[in-house]
Amino acid sequence: MNLLHDINPVTRIAALILLATPLLLSVDLVSAAVSLGFTLLLAPLAGVSWTTLLKRSWPILLAAPIAGISMALYGRPEGQVFFEFAFAQVTENSLQLAAAIMVRVLAVGLPVMVLAAKVDPTDLGDGLAQVARLPERFVIGAVAGARLTSLFRSDWHSLARARRSRGVADQGRIRHFFTMAFGLLVLSLRRGAKLATAMEARGFGSGRRTWARESTVGARDAVLLLVCALISTLAIGIAVWSGSFRFLGA
Repeated sequence: MNLLHDINPVTRIAALILLATPLLLSVDLVSAAVSLGFTLLLAPLAGVSWTTLLKRSWPILLAAPIAGISMALYGRPEGQVFFEFAFAQVTENSLQLAAAIMVRVLAVGLPVMVLAAKVDPTDLGDGLAQVARLPERFVIGAVAGARLTSLFRSDWHSLARARRSRGVADQGRIRHFFTMAFGLLVLSLRRGAKLATAMEARGFGSGRRTWARESTVGARDAVLLLVCALISTLAIGIAVWSGSFRFLGA
């Protein structure tokens, strides 16, 4: 089941803003936990299983404990002191902040994986140009860049095979990485120049552009925005009701 199948990509971006922005107003655990719970509950309805979400979200799952540890060590010290060493001080308040930050990183990051899943770059470009009214040059350039990003892995393997066939061997992984990265940069610049020449030859930017596919929004888009707004409002409301709401900076 995928209820987001016909949702406009621009609507998905707006829904993500509605869902995540209110969470940035507070550093409490309750609001983040409520939002995260709704995300996990509704992810299968959006066509993203929990297993798929876990596989795609490994950078977020890695970043969350790192943020939590730094907050636990260097957060604002208040309450009982559990551990103290040099500038690091683990207190009751810093541990609460660490837990809130870890859950908040997940609550903000995981919806991106859900709402951005299976978005076609061409559909995104159509939506940004026709619905969001962004400049055509920017949109087409972004779409072209997104399309070419998928070639990075094949280019990397091609460069590695080419260097191996020529008997070029780098000493050490760090040197190998930077050598390969420089070669990939040169290859990307050459491909970008060829693409720019081809687009110029086809008259890109010479006049008003027409679109092969129309990008529209409808009732389903409005429902998605309403659901995300309700989730964020409910999360903040429960935090205020429980007394755990802590305005950012307070």
